[in-house]
Amino acid sequence: MRSKLFVPGTRPDLFAKAMAGAADAISIDLEDAVVEDRKAEARSTVGEWLRNGLADPQAAKRVIVRVNAVDTPHFEADLRAVVQPGLHILNLPKPGSVDAVRAACAAIARAERAHGVRDRIRLLVNVETPRSLREAAALAAADPRVMGLQVGLGDLFESLGIERREVAAVQQVLLAVRMAAGEAGVPAYDGAFADIADAEGYRAEARLAQRLGFAGKTCIHPGQVALANEAFRPTDVAIAHATQVIEAAAAANARGSGAFLVDGRMVDRPFLRRAQAIVATARGLGLLAAD
Repeated sequence: MRSKLFVPGTRPDLFAKAMAGAADAISIDLEDAVVEDRKAEARSTVGEWLRNGLADPQAAKRVIVRVNAVDTPHFEADLRAVVQPGLHILNLPKPGSVDAVRAACAAIARAERAHGVRDRIRLLVNVETPRSLREAAALAAADPRVMGLQVGLGDLFESLGIERREVAAVQQVLLAVRMAAGEAGVPAYDGAFADIADAEGYRAEARLAQRLGFAGKTCIHPGQVALANEAFRPTDVAIAHATQVIEAAAAANARGSGAFLVDGRMVDRPFLRRAQAIVATARGLGLLAAD
């Protein structure tokens, strides 16, 4: 998911537009974008759309819903409303502990059984508090349902008094989350960039995240989608090199060699895995024909 377009749960008029756009996923919010006295309305609206308004539950575009935190009175009601066929991922904000993630996963499983959902709904866990940053690897490994970590720099930095656009702080947090996600064997996703008028700022932050191995970034405005898709798209040069590495690996394997040279550089298994990931991404985006 290179791009996840954020839509408030109180704006059903935007759901179909977001689904028809170029973002890889639509991320509907029931948490921060919904004021307290509209929580019930929003979850009901989103649940109704998932049951009756989602044009194609089997569409390639991922459907994500950010629910309220486990320790709020809204969490269980959110699940009862939105755990439906056609929902792919639940986004869990502000997890207080590994136990909170496990409790969320157990609650999702109960809701799946209650609503006859056969395809497992995955969980994207937010890292947006000092504790969740410290325990990020454990949160990501808490349950097989967890499919990735997502950075929430706004909430994290506000609580610490750190300037949101302090580049050194942004880079340090992104690297820490990427390392934690790597330890757990899941992808990492960058979060929102609030200044929708600053395209260059968004592009710079997306490119930084891409260089640090992130898989994509949240978009809070349709104008940011193309920027995210561009930043996280494998370049033609990278695709060509990855293809060359895979072909050279096949030849080396036939010779019984585990390491080999490509353009004068030594390549071994970690480089091969990276090349395979690039080629898989390129094929998924239609940039390369399938085998």
